[in-house]
Amino acid sequence: MLILLGFIAILVSVFGGFMLAGGHLSVLFQPVEFIIIFGAGFGAFIASNNGKGIKATLATLPKLRRSTRYDKPTCMALMALLYEILSKARQEGIMALEADIESPGESELFARYPQLRDDPLVLDFILDYLRLMLSGNMDVAEIEALMDHEIETFEHEAEIPANSLAMVADGMPAFGIVAAVMGVVHALGTEGLEPDQLGPLIAHAMVGTFLGILVAYGFVAPLATRARHQVSEAIKLLQCVKVTMLAHLSGYAPQISVEFGRKALFSSERPSFEELDRQVRDVRGAARQERL
Repeated sequence: MLILLGFIAILVSVFGGFMLAGGHLSVLFQPVEFIIIFGAGFGAFIASNNGKGIKATLATLPKLRRSTRYDKPTCMALMALLYEILSKARQEGIMALEADIESPGESELFARYPQLRDDPLVLDFILDYLRLMLSGNMDVAEIEALMDHEIETFEHEAEIPANSLAMVADGMPAFGIVAAVMGVVHALGTEGLEPDQLGPLIAHAMVGTFLGILVAYGFVAPLATRARHQVSEAIKLLQCVKVTMLAHLSGYAPQISVEFGRKALFSSERPSFEELDRQVRDVRGAARQERL
């Protein structure tokens, strides 16, 4: 919703200001300029990416409508899920989680957190390291190094769409200049034009420069920035899981472990100590009632 409001504000400000200055919108409608700029931008996007990058970028675009991928309620649910997992492992042994790990879709534990169970990124990250913990053959340092490598790999792959969009944004002003120069060349190369006929043609050519800059910094660059923000949010969630699990492996109690993980979140999504404590008490009370 916010991205739509931003785009509307850009259009109203630019075109509204142009009309208030006495301009006519019909002058800005130059289909040939559109073809040159957008066609060149699309061609540069295709040429600079492989099939994987193109598919990733196209798949990312619909997701950019959301202001945030992982909001505070999702982070609270993650804290509660991790607390339940670690509490069960501490009380009943890590082997008690085997059924939940192998069949998360049928697990009552994961069923209480559908937004996380249905998120492959978070769920797979948790399950993979629970499986390693089940094996019992890796120490804390080895698991931490492996987590760091996986998060780094995810970051590089997830930033491909943002980098692709940023590359297109960087190129659009240049393509606008190309369109403008070609328009000027056409105007100056046309024989028999009077001065009053030459002016409108050059003005039409200048639309290319305007359009390239507007599209680059008003539309494509904000999409690249939003894509990077969503990647940062996902990385923070993975780092939260990482810190929590490493604290557990280091011997801390579940409630202290999730407190470690809470500190890894961005301040805008991070629950307060009191909110986390209340969440943990609610989970503990619900677990107690289920046993009764």
